[in-house]
Amino acid sequence: MVSVGLFAMVVLLTSGAYLMMIGISRQAQSITTGINNLSFALETMTRTIRTGTDYSCDSIGDCTAGTTFSVINSNDKTVEYSLSLGNTIMQRIGTGALVPLTDPSVKVTSLIFYASGTASDDDLQPHVTIIVSGEVPYGPGPEQKKSFTIETGATMRGTDI
Repeated sequence: MVSVGLFAMVVLLTSGAYLMMIGISRQAQSITTGINNLSFALETMTRTIRTGTDYSCDSIGDCTAGTTFSVINSNDKTVEYSLSLGNTIMQRIGTGALVPLTDPSVKVTSLIFYASGTASDDDLQPHVTIIVSGEVPYGPGPEQKKSFTIETGATMRGTDI
């Protein structure tokens, strides 16, 4: 009888640990999916910025904390990046519609552009720093979110002389 009780106790503890590990694994997968989505959006943005020309931040050129950024891509179309009211990074190519770059589950609360060297008469190579902040959900509850802040930069490949 003691051996059956001991066996039941070991099985109970083992299954509890197993269920906890399943929950932790699901949380890690959710966070990874959200960050991968954000990484893809930032990679798309920086690739376009690096290969583009005529940088403009908030439609004024250089800026220290812009909320929109535009660039002429390799196909001579204006590409604009901004943050929607629904907390999604948006992209517009030419006169087309705004297209979301991030998944709606990734809540982007801040998208800031720092641009320098955008004027053609300066001696600086155009450079853009992008800072993105927000939250990625890892569970069904409203309090189950991980905050993030990611910074990346891009410098124009071509010369700006």
